[in-house]
Amino acid sequence: MSSRLTDAMARLREELRHEPTEKRIKGALGGDVVVESTRALLVWEPRRISPTYAVPRDDLRAELTSTGPVTPGGPGFIHPGIPFHVHSTHGDSLSLSAGGRTLADAAFRPADPDLDGYVLLDFDAFDQWYEEDEPVRAHPRDPFHRLDVRTSSRHVLMAHEGQVVVETRRPVLVFETHLPVRYYVPREDVVAALRPSTLTTYCPYKGEAAYWSTAARRDIAWSYQKPLPDAVQLTDLVAFYDEVMEVTVDGVRRVRPETAAAEALRDEFGV
Repeated sequence: MSSRLTDAMARLREELRHEPTEKRIKGALGGDVVVESTRALLVWEPRRISPTYAVPRDDLRAELTSTGPVTPGGPGFIHPGIPFHVHSTHGDSLSLSAGGRTLADAAFRPADPDLDGYVLLDFDAFDQWYEEDEPVRAHPRDPFHRLDVRTSSRHVLMAHEGQVVVETRRPVLVFETHLPVRYYVPREDVVAALRPSTLTTYCPYKGEAAYWSTAARRDIAWSYQKPLPDAVQLTDLVAFYDEVMEVTVDGVRRVRPETAAAEALRDEFGV
């Protein structure tokens, strides 16, 4: 019997997983490189969406102090917004001291024989990470995460609380692993007036996003002014949260996607 690949991958998320990387990984604290490894692993704890760097203890120029064993927990999906210290597998939590600083629970030693001798590191606890000599932000890039950007002539209509916000026949569609299709549109095809927000976020695959608000809702849309190379087609286009919009494509109403953030977004926007 054939298996839907998405379902098979979802089952694997329940397990502790790892993948070697041949990239040289460096992590800096206080101007000093305290992690440098050509033997790093990418590790996904059970139910974690994004990977974490793990390096051999010998490649870590820091003192580690055990803060005790970990009881696995966390929500159903552990997205990048869930702190590192929330672990979903057994092991020991560790404090890390380097560069004149001590970072509580910034390291983790999983109780798994295949990861023996490796230490997982809290990406957010470090000042800067590099893959080779290129800076990496937000979280390590997943080698199994794909981003496809395609121009289209579909008719896309977006509304919020019955009011048309977007109408276009020149959307740019983004197909991204584990995410719903996103519709990016020219500013000229946004019917609602947009005003810039102070919010920014960073995607390791697309770059830094600036947010936009309408008269009715704040931070409901975003755009990339200087996207990363894989997403240059998105420059200055605008996308909206499909989770709270009423989206019709070629006359067919789309079902609102169920993403990790969908419930929180709907509570925030009152949908």
